[in-house]
Parts: sequence; structure tokens; C-alpha cells
Amino acid sequence: MLMSNTDRPARLHYMANGFRVLSPGDHVVCAVTGARIRLEDLRYWSVGEQAAYASAAIASEALAPQ
Repeated sequence: MLMSNTDRPARLHYMANGFRVLSPGDHVVCAVTGARIRLEDLRYWSVGEQAAYASAAIASEALAPQ
């Protein structure tokens, strides 16, 4: 039986130049906004936080020194 990854969150391991899929899915969730990010649209993440961000502005704000 084939399993579809549609509408299922992926689990990723974020690395400096990419990410590795730990559990297949079609999206991840933004760590700040909770928005769904399709894997093919994922551009911003934090290696240290192991978190995805929906945009550069959101990532910059989340990762700015406090």
C-alpha cells in the first residue's frame, strides 16, 4: 500500500547547507508564526535551534540577540 505525504508535516534535521528528511511529509511549520511551509519553499532555518522560519524577516527577528 502506498502512503501519501500530502498534508503531513515532515521532520527535518537542519544543517548549514541544507536539511535531511527524518520523516517524510510535504511541509514544516514556522517556529514563530505556525504557518505551514512547503518543503520546496523552505529557505530559512536555524541549525542551532533546529527550527524553520517562513521568511527572512521572521528568521532575523527570531534570531536577533536579545
